[in-house]
Amino acid sequence: MGFLRGIGPLEIIIILGLILLIFGWRRMPEIGSSMGKGIRTFKSALLGDDDKNKQDPPMAKGGDERNPY
Repeated sequence: MGFLRGIGPLEIIIILGLILLIFGWRRMPEIGSSMGKGIRTFKSALLGDDDKNKQDPPMAKGGDERNPY
């Protein structure tokens, strides 16, 4: 990430201030929430952690754990 080396705290504050001016204070939680959901979706797509592909582990052939006989 060579392009981020020149960004300091002052630049980050300016960028956040511009975002605040563009979108407004009331929409900031909504934007943060949607960004978080997008990042989680992206990570799960990269890792292949899809709920449809998850299966319950099969039980052992000995029956249920409460009754070993």
